[in-house]
Amino acid sequence: MGARASAGAKNPWIVAMVVSLATFMEVLDTTIANVALRYISGGLAVSADEASWVVTTYLVSNAIVLVASSFVAKRFGRKRFYLGCLAVFTLSSVLCGFAWNLESLLLFRVIQGFAGGGMVPVSQSILTDSFPPAKRGQAFALFGVAVVVAPVVGPTLGGWLSDNLSWHWCFLINGPVGVIAYFLVRATVEDPESAQKERAEMRKKGIRFDLVGFILVATFLGALELVLDRGQVEDWFDSTFIIVSTAVCVGSLLIAIPWFMTKDHPVIDGTLIVSRQFGSCMLVMGATGAILIASTQYIPQILQENYSYTATWAGLALSPGGIVTMMMMFGVGRLNSLVQPKYLIAIGAGIIAISMYNLTRVYADLNFGFFAWARIYIGLGLPLIFIPITSASYDGLRRDQTDQASALLNASRNVGGSIGVAIASNTLAHREQWHQSRLVEHVVPSEPSYVNAVAQATRYFIDRGVGAAEAQSRAMALIGRQVAVQSSYLAYIDVFFVLAMVSAAAVPLALILRNVDMHKGGGGGGGAH
Repeated sequence: MGARASAGAKNPWIVAMVVSLATFMEVLDTTIANVALRYISGGLAVSADEASWVVTTYLVSNAIVLVASSFVAKRFGRKRFYLGCLAVFTLSSVLCGFAWNLESLLLFRVIQGFAGGGMVPVSQSILTDSFPPAKRGQAFALFGVAVVVAPVVGPTLGGWLSDNLSWHWCFLINGPVGVIAYFLVRATVEDPESAQKERAEMRKKGIRFDLVGFILVATFLGALELVLDRGQVEDWFDSTFIIVSTAVCVGSLLIAIPWFMTKDHPVIDGTLIVSRQFGSCMLVMGATGAILIASTQYIPQILQENYSYTATWAGLALSPGGIVTMMMMFGVGRLNSLVQPKYLIAIGAGIIAISMYNLTRVYADLNFGFFAWARIYIGLGLPLIFIPITSASYDGLRRDQTDQASALLNASRNVGGSIGVAIASNTLAHREQWHQSRLVEHVVPSEPSYVNAVAQATRYFIDRGVGAAEAQSRAMALIGRQVAVQSSYLAYIDVFFVLAMVSAAAVPLALILRNVDMHKGGGGGGGAH
């Protein structure tokens, strides 16, 4: 497939900017609602736990469609499929903004996720066909800016919109942007001749969509998300609902494995997943997605809950990291042609692990700069993973496997992000209860330190004109609040420690990857992720 096939006679960099704009909008929605969850919870009169489904339902539905996007794009035409996804995504975004209750919002978010899931891998295919191998590294760096920076910009933009307008604008803003992107894509992107021939060949051979495989994937991911999201609330395996959901999850996986390994045209190529090279890349991408999405949710959350930041300022704490990531993407695109990808990935994962571990030093007197620098350090590591992992994952693949490889890596990022949020949420809830139980053991009359603290606090209130009985009651309430606050800090420390371990686990996975041929133009076989 020749260069500029998807760009026609147009400058391929125009095509790259257009598809990057559409992708930026889609990926932005993975995090734009993160700091608005309190507003959504209050506006729709639901609990904070229920409001968090606004994030996870989008990620899961997005990942489900990703595995089918390659076949559908080939079968019905890449440009037609892309425009259809963009139109439905834009419409469902506006409907999210007008949602009247949680159920309607979740329904529109699922539709939005389904539509958005097809956009990223098709964008990568368009870039692959628009640039010669030697220039793809820089093109994918531009695309990578959209994929990596959008989740960081999301909380900042979402926080400002929520504080100054309303949470509805976190979704309504996609309306005008989506319309502009639709007409730009329609005017600049063309289906290459080879893709048209491939589509005709598929029709001639009667190749059909693997509906059974798609249902198995959707069932597995949906049940897994239910278990992870509801496990803490339902008391895990003391709940019949969790037991049944787990059985469905495991059962669908056990059926899917032989199905994907033996079917002629499965929705997922099982040989890709079980290969050492590509399978390891999927795991690394999943771990990276977990860090990217979970940290993007829980850093603003601790700032809002424990430091009384507004949604805007909580989001702004992530912005410097996004700027650093954006600046590094292009440099890493060049570095990727000089250094073996596995070493860059390992270094990036190591930097992120150290950065997450640094966040375990949180305490009450920290300022804005601490969290901004923490995110900057994470931002230094992300580009060292997202660009090189393209070269590593596409190495040795056949031409007909690249589209599915792109879809699977993006699905890994989203599933990893959803799992990361669920793990962080469960860790926070469980460890906060555990720490509070341990601290309360020392808040008893037999503890001299507790007696002294109550006495000092009581004198403080008496000196301000409060009666003795009321002063003692306020003193005990004050100590109770301090126990709750300290439990919260300790629980967040545990969350950041778990995320650090997840990132650290990606280092040995990266190092077992094989060396790639550095003479192919810096990993020009595929897309950025």
